[in-house]
Amino acid sequence: MRVPLLDLSEQYRLLAEPIRQELDEILRTQSFILGPKVEEFERALAAYCGVKHAIGVSSGTDALLAILMAMEIGPNDAVITTAYTFFATAGCVARLGATPIFVDIDPVTFNISPAAIANFLENECRRNEHGELVNFEGRRVRAIIPVHLFGLCCEMDAINEIAAGYSLAVIEDAAQAIGAEYPAQGGARQAGTMSAVGSLSFYPSKNLGAAGDAGAIICNDDELAARFRIYRQHGMEPRYFHHVVGGNFRIDAIQASILKIKLPHLDGWSAARRKVADVYREEFNARGLTNTLTLPAEPYRERGLTNHHIYHQYVIRTPRRDELQKHLTARGIASAITRSACTSRSASPILGTAGAIYRRRKRPRRRRWRSRFIPS
Repeated sequence: MRVPLLDLSEQYRLLAEPIRQELDEILRTQSFILGPKVEEFERALAAYCGVKHAIGVSSGTDALLAILMAMEIGPNDAVITTAYTFFATAGCVARLGATPIFVDIDPVTFNISPAAIANFLENECRRNEHGELVNFEGRRVRAIIPVHLFGLCCEMDAINEIAAGYSLAVIEDAAQAIGAEYPAQGGARQAGTMSAVGSLSFYPSKNLGAAGDAGAIICNDDELAARFRIYRQHGMEPRYFHHVVGGNFRIDAIQASILKIKLPHLDGWSAARRKVADVYREEFNARGLTNTLTLPAEPYRERGLTNHHIYHQYVIRTPRRDELQKHLTARGIASAITRSACTSRSASPILGTAGAIYRRRKRPRRRRWRSRFIPS
């Protein structure tokens, strides 16, 4: 039996009627871009995330791009991030003429290492004659972009402490982690809400997915939120008065309405994913495979958090990838475990065992543009 990596048909079947009603209303009112439907979704999303502002945009990539533009990051600037992420994280930095600086990841969680960030800042940076923090090339170090990879939050207390010590902005890339929680010093916080600003993606395959491209920026700062709204609409405020060169980063009413309908189901879908992840763990342990592979880390599981991990993907690590895949296939284990991901009628399948093996990456890779990788 061939199991697809992702099947959203059951999710649509569950919500088809309310989605059709929303779409009919949008077509009847002819209000397609921004407008009341978008505002309704933005209010609901802000309430879910526990922030003051949610700004709907055209994609997770454009969310990052708009944030960097609004913070005036550009040529002669540098931004610290991880190479173990989707291309867009560093691509947005490079697109504005700035330089992404890659530091190493934690080998257990695959998230960016606070120790590697500190090592870079202490040993590879200095203050110039103007008191600005610059790297070895003389570029101003402006921000850190931690990526909450696969649905697990980075160690944000440590990252925020380091950033504060060097007066750096922190921009959370939470494209894969909406709803994931972190045991912060002041209490549990959601991915994207533990710094000045966070970005979200609603690409169809995400835990909360639209019917096309969509994303959001979340923050608590009124002034920043106003700037983000201006930048998402060609720098315009009010109509036809353009203060800056922004972009066409607007979310449309159709995507916003679909996301608003799906949002109340998100926690239930995330819980179903965790149950499937538990099945994976049990099956791997029962078959004695944990000696040859490493399962996803769950560092916050015992901290009393409901959404300690939302398992956007279930990724395993092994030094014997090809050999293990052949072994699992020969015994029928890969198919059996992968099928278990489809047993919940209310959740999309998460990354299956065979897919995880084939998609595992060994080490962060240096990008082709001019940058530098700083090991831990």
